[in-house]
Amino acid sequence: MRGTKGTEICDGERNMFPLGVTADGEKLHLAVAAGKETCRLMLYEAGKKEPAQVIDFPESGKTGDVWTMTVTGENLKKYEYCFEVDGELMPDAFGRAFAGRETWGDLAHVKNPVHCLLGNDAFDWEGDAPLRIPYEETIIYRIHPRGFTKHASSKVKNKGTFKGIEEKIPYLKELGITALELMPVYEFEEVVVPEHVDGNPYGDPEPTGKLNYWGYTKGFYFAPKASYASGRKKEPVREFKELVRALHKNGIEVITELYFTGKESPDVVQAVVRFWVQEYHVDGVHLVGYPAVESLRRDPYLTDTKLFYVSWGDQPAAARRHLGEYNDGFMVDMRRFLKGDEDQLNNLIFRSRRNPAGVGVVNYMATTNGFTLMDMVSYDMKHNEANGENNQDGAAYNYSWNCGVEGPTRKKKIADLRKKQLRNALLLLFLSQGTPMLLGGDEFGNTQNGNNNAYCQDNEISWLNWNLLKTNSDLYEFVRALIKFRKSHPVFHMEKEPMIMDYLACGHPDVSYHGVKAWCPEFENFRRQLGIMYCGEYGKRADGTNDDYFFVAYNMHWEPHEFALPNLPKGMKWHVAFNSDDLEPGQEGILTEGAQKLAENQKQFEVGPRTIVVFCGRTVDGKETGKPDR
Repeated sequence: MRGTKGTEICDGERNMFPLGVTADGEKLHLAVAAGKETCRLMLYEAGKKEPAQVIDFPESGKTGDVWTMTVTGENLKKYEYCFEVDGELMPDAFGRAFAGRETWGDLAHVKNPVHCLLGNDAFDWEGDAPLRIPYEETIIYRIHPRGFTKHASSKVKNKGTFKGIEEKIPYLKELGITALELMPVYEFEEVVVPEHVDGNPYGDPEPTGKLNYWGYTKGFYFAPKASYASGRKKEPVREFKELVRALHKNGIEVITELYFTGKESPDVVQAVVRFWVQEYHVDGVHLVGYPAVESLRRDPYLTDTKLFYVSWGDQPAAARRHLGEYNDGFMVDMRRFLKGDEDQLNNLIFRSRRNPAGVGVVNYMATTNGFTLMDMVSYDMKHNEANGENNQDGAAYNYSWNCGVEGPTRKKKIADLRKKQLRNALLLLFLSQGTPMLLGGDEFGNTQNGNNNAYCQDNEISWLNWNLLKTNSDLYEFVRALIKFRKSHPVFHMEKEPMIMDYLACGHPDVSYHGVKAWCPEFENFRRQLGIMYCGEYGKRADGTNDDYFFVAYNMHWEPHEFALPNLPKGMKWHVAFNSDDLEPGQEGILTEGAQKLAENQKQFEVGPRTIVVFCGRTVDGKETGKPDR
């Protein structure tokens, strides 16, 4: 031990402390998996490069490859620290916060030694607890923690930070979402440096000049990202906890993404997930990359936590589902149906109905890796030139259609068609049984100018342009009304997958399928039209009453088709709730609950080309006049 200045080891016995540093009053328990001949704790004054104190881990405290000890002393928490293992400095992989990472994109990140912070102030959660919203009632909104508010148009005080997200909570509540998914918020290295290659005659590789904006790379998994905190004195731990607490108070769950390279042991993956659930009260974790997930599936500590992964395989029915399937299957199939590809009706039936008893299913029409919703209807080809890779990066298949012109256009006919296709895409998403996920900004037509792989674009290509909220206010109002509609009608988010049977013996199956003739679905490969009827007796509202009947007519053909409307129980009539072809100013396809129009012809209805019409079957009294129902 050298230069201890009042700091001393008070326990050098073998202990199985949690890896990293654990505070216990004035004592600090340390454990580091090093497996080398020597291990030391290096304590630094804030901002200094030379250690103020060096403390050897005693040999008596070593168990296997893990060195442990307990130290005590005056004002220990004021220090920064790292470990020295066989003469080589090593950061604490289990560190809770890191110094020198406060500035986003600072090249000093890769040039200076990484020091951890010992301070960890208590936080008052004010009785906060997980919200435990069931999958069938969840509506996810996915954002980049920095890009969500970084643009000047966001009008928040703390742009690009956790605090900036908190400032947008009123907007999120008004939109109606129930869960906020955050791309990686742990302390990843955004400055891109090529992998070190042994024997490289040119020494250590230099930064490429690019930034890993998305954050899908390894990092310090136990610390929130310092550059996502606001103010001069960065306090990412406190600020992220405040964000979670504020979202919970407003009825919004928090889902964080964790990326793993596949080199992490199952124990580390499990420890990371448990940590974010316990320390930061997150409601869900989206596992990205190549995590070891087998231990998570059975972890008794995580049965109240939503865990999302590409696929969990077949899962037995559960009283409360916590595993969730999160992949591109819905997006690919529904984009193909949307643009009129052949032989897609079976995919429409499968995707709109899918809701397994053992696992939740997340549906989306756009995600980070690929076109935004607006770009999906504006570009046939990717335009990733700004990435500096000769447009060779990014997915080659986007299942998109530009509606006749590549990129921006002033042609009203094409602009109107694009808006209609957006409304169709949103109806496909929110009228399907799984859990819908909306990519942040898609509700007001956010664009990345055709870039489908903006992983390195920390600029206006990726930042949300909130000016579009005014430009595309009609689209925003459509999304808001659609979310409210979905919440109001449980037949579109049932607790279990529809059985296509009349198991209540009420005269109608829970869900039935129809062609242009009622009760006669047609599945030839050239068909692009289908009707789906929902029986309201299979959907129970919160007050115990039955839901309404619904008939959704899908026509993705470029020609109109006349649909025969199925007969309703006596006393009910069909009303038009949504019509994606309705361009009446101020409506744009929306017909609110109190203003749904009685269908003039209760037997047939002509559905326009590339159009979705939602009919609501409701009881009418003897005073029905044919005017909008009030």
